[in-house]
Amino acid sequence: MNHLTPRHHNETAQAPVSESLFKRAQHVMPGGYTRDLVALHPHPNYAIAAQGSWITDADGRRRIDWVNNFAALIHGHAHPAIVETITTQAARLLSATMPTEWDIALAELLCARIPSLERVRFANSGSEANAIAIKAARALTGKPKIAKMEGGYHGQYDLLEASFQPKPEAWGPAHAPRAVAYNPGTPQSLLDEVVVLPLNDIEAARAIIRAQADHLAAVILDPWRLQQAMIEPDRDFVAMLREETARLGIVLIFDEVWSLRSGYHGTQGELGITPDMTTMGKIIGGGLPVGGVGGSARIMAVFDFAAGAGKVKHSGTFTANPLTMAAGYTSMSLLTPAVFADLHDRCGRLREGLERIRVDLRLEATVTGSGSLAALLPTTLPLRNYRDLYAAQEAGLGARLERLAAYLLDEGLLTTRGSFLASTAMTDAEIDFTLEGTRAAFVRFLAS
Repeated sequence: MNHLTPRHHNETAQAPVSESLFKRAQHVMPGGYTRDLVALHPHPNYAIAAQGSWITDADGRRRIDWVNNFAALIHGHAHPAIVETITTQAARLLSATMPTEWDIALAELLCARIPSLERVRFANSGSEANAIAIKAARALTGKPKIAKMEGGYHGQYDLLEASFQPKPEAWGPAHAPRAVAYNPGTPQSLLDEVVVLPLNDIEAARAIIRAQADHLAAVILDPWRLQQAMIEPDRDFVAMLREETARLGIVLIFDEVWSLRSGYHGTQGELGITPDMTTMGKIIGGGLPVGGVGGSARIMAVFDFAAGAGKVKHSGTFTANPLTMAAGYTSMSLLTPAVFADLHDRCGRLREGLERIRVDLRLEATVTGSGSLAALLPTTLPLRNYRDLYAAQEAGLGARLERLAAYLLDEGLLTTRGSFLASTAMTDAEIDFTLEGTRAAFVRFLAS
């Protein structure tokens, strides 16, 4: 057995400090949480420290962190160069109304690296970046509607939340999905401005785009993954979106908040397909809150009031704050082509190991992922779009993933929905540890 850390079963039942903290939290936060995605039964485990690939909770238990704050920490925790930059910058200047050279440095780096970028503006989250991009597309085209993929996630902006997780009774025909509110109280007038496209159905999506072309300002999609590790857009489908939007005067937006980690030039570089605008977040902040939106100089001129071309006003108290800009520049500078290649090789080794586990244990499961993402999903159902995923969830995938995540946690592995999001801090020893723990977790899974 690998002895990087002890393995404990039923760890969630052995957490007196976390349990006590959760009881306190329930008195001051609705349900005890301020972020729903970290909810865990009977209570969450509270973090107190982390280093490299490992995170320690309030009860002193160490686990390999395969979530990395939902893909934001591509270098893992407390990378020395990033910590040094933050420490130095914090002592010098935390925030100010004045810009700093860090804004320019990070913007220069991104424009040099991401094919669609000639100009960049910064924000404080991916959600904010997507909302700003939609404003820019509407101002540029003079058209009101936006199109998104059924099941696509683009942050917490109610326009873009439409049809994120719709139910069958409301979602309409497969070839022409309806816009469905994600939260109660969403005005129908807002939903009327959303056009929903069926992912990976080229002809149906093309027909919808052409029919709505006179009203469509933008089409937005994550070009890497829908619903995280579950569903991948086909390159031919993305190419069709690029062709149709260019021909019809519609702004194509790639939401690369997650997917920028897929390669040195982002997913657009991997696909060889360049959008009109790109939204960013997560890894460009070095672990601190960040968002970004960019595109060609012509498109981004809608923000340029100094030159008299401005149409969209955008600002914020913490926009481009020097701490985030400094950390982001340092983090992105560390991501050289060689570092990406090593990260992808290591995660590829993980996927190979997961495939061996699948075969050895004769699992009804699928190994998926690319780049720095791997997943072993306990289903063999084909997942080509959101409705396929919903059918798999109804067939028990969600419950199986929840049970599996608990077993992996017991083995010292913090994961999300059966997925492993790698960081540059991970070594071969930690890959071995993960594979041992995953095998043990699936043995328990099969016996339960």
